Amino acid sequence: MISEGPIKFEKNTVISVFGASGDLAKKKTFPALFGLFREGYLDPSTKIFGYARSKLSMDDLKSRVLPHLKKLHGEADDVKIEQFFKMIDYIAGNYDTDEGFDELRTQIERFEKRAQVDVPHRLFYLALPPSVFLTVAKQIKSRVYAQNGITRVIVEKPFGHDLASANELQENLGPLFKEEELFRIDHYLGKELVKNLLVLRFGNQFLNAPWNRDNIQSVQISFKERFGTEGRGGYFDSIGIIRDVMQNHLLQILTLLTMERPVSFDPESIRDEKVKVLKAVAPIDTDDVLLGQYGKSEDGSKPAYVDDDTVEKDSKCVTFAAMTFNIENERWEGVPIMMRAGKALNESKVEIRLQYKAVASGVFKDIPNNELVIRVQPDAAVYLKFNAKTPGLSNATQVTDLNLTYASRYQDFWIPEAYEVLIRDALLGDHSNFVRDDELEISWGLFTPLLKHIERPDGPTPEIYPYGSRGPKGLKEYMQKHKYVMPEKHPYAWPVTKPKPDAKKDK
Repeated sequence: MISEGPIKFEKNTVISVFGASGDLAKKKTFPALFGLFREGYLDPSTKIFGYARSKLSMDDLKSRVLPHLKKLHGEADDVKIEQFFKMIDYIAGNYDTDEGFDELRTQIERFEKRAQVDVPHRLFYLALPPSVFLTVAKQIKSRVYAQNGITRVIVEKPFGHDLASANELQENLGPLFKEEELFRIDHYLGKELVKNLLVLRFGNQFLNAPWNRDNIQSVQISFKERFGTEGRGGYFDSIGIIRDVMQNHLLQILTLLTMERPVSFDPESIRDEKVKVLKAVAPIDTDDVLLGQYGKSEDGSKPAYVDDDTVEKDSKCVTFAAMTFNIENERWEGVPIMMRAGKALNESKVEIRLQYKAVASGVFKDIPNNELVIRVQPDAAVYLKFNAKTPGLSNATQVTDLNLTYASRYQDFWIPEAYEVLIRDALLGDHSNFVRDDELEISWGLFTPLLKHIERPDGPTPEIYPYGSRGPKGLKEYMQKHKYVMPEKHPYAWPVTKPKPDAKKDK
C-alpha cells in the first residue's frame, strides 16, 4: 500500500504525455506525476516529455501546470517543484504527421543512450479527445514503441459512444497493442473508498456474511453534482449523464459491490469476477427508468439547461437518470440495485447505500432499517446506521452510527489522488484498477439499448426539475417502488450533536 513507504520504480523510465497543453494534463496528469515524485514514488531519474500541437516554451508549460501542483510539506516542496520541472521537456508537433514523433523518438533514444538503459520502459499517456486516439496510437506504434523493452499506453475515457463504436475502437487498437500494454483509465477506480470496497467486503466477516439477498433489501449508488453544465452544454448534449458517469464510473462501483470473492488479488482474478457479475445482470428495463433535465432554479437565479447558448432549445438531453439493475444469481436475485446520477442538484456527493431488511415484527414496531453508507466524496467516510436505546430512563430508540470518517481517523496519512494511484499502477504494470476489453464490451451491451431508446426521435421527454432541487418529483416514488424505505419518520443527524440541556430538569 502507498502509505507503507515508497516503492522505487525502474530507473530512467520515460513518460510521454500527449495533449500536454490541455486541461486534463495541466489539472490531473502533471499534478499526479508531481504528487508521486513529491512522495517518493517516481524516481528522480524519470524523464517526462510533454507533447501537443500548441507551440509552448517550457516557461509557458510551467505557468499552466504550477497552479495545480499540491504542496503538502511547506517550503520543502518548492525544491521538489523545481526538480520536477527539470525532469520535463516539451515538444510541439502535429498528431497526424511524422515529424513531431520523429523528434520525440530522437529525444527519447538520446536520453536512454545517455542513461545507458538496457531495457527501455516507456509509458504513453493519451490526455486527448477520442477523435485523435487512433491517430496517436498508430504513430506511437510506428515511431516510438519500445521494440526491445516495455511499452504501456494509458487511454482516457470515453471508450466509445456505444457498443458499435467501442468495438470499432478495440478492433483498431487491438492490432497495435497487446491487452497487457493497454490501460483504460477510469479515475473512479483510483478513489480511496472505491479501492477499499474489496477489503471492506471480504476482509470483515461481520459485513461479508450478510452481504446477500437474505439480509439486504436494496442498494443505491448515487452521484450528485450541485452545478450544471456551466457553458459545456454543447459538449454535454451529445453525451448526457448516462454516458458521462453511469456506464463507466458508477458501473465500476456496482461490479466491485456485487462481484464474488476473487481467488487472489491478482489483477486478472479481480477482473474475471467483475466480468462474471456483469454477465449476470439482466437487460435494463427501458420502461423502468426515471429521466430528468434541469430547469431554472425556483428563485430564477440559476439557468435551465436549455438556456445555454450552445444547446438547442428543444434538446431532450438527460441531465438526471435513475435506473434499477437486477442481478440474476444466487447472491443478488430479487435485490434492486438502484443507480442514480444528476447535475444541478441540491448537493455534490457520491455515495453507496445498502439498506438492510427490517427486523422481525413484535417487540420493535416501526423501527428503522439499518444502513451501511460508503461515502466516496466529499469527505470520504464509512458509517453504519443502527438502532440504540435513547440514553436515560426512556425505552425509546434512536438512530445512531458506527463511524469511520477518514479526515479524523487518518490525519497523519497521505491519501493519494485517484490519478496518482492509477498512474503508479500503470508504471508497475498492475491492471487491477483498469477496464478490460471484455468488461467494456459487456458494459456497453447493457447500456446501448437504453441509449437508443432514449435518443430516438420519438424518445421519452425528460421531466424538468428545478436547478438546486433533489431531482425529478417522481424520484421518491421510484425509490419506494424499488424497496427503499424512506427514513422520514426517524430523523437522523450525522454527525450526532450533543443534546441540549433540558430546561425542565429538576433543580
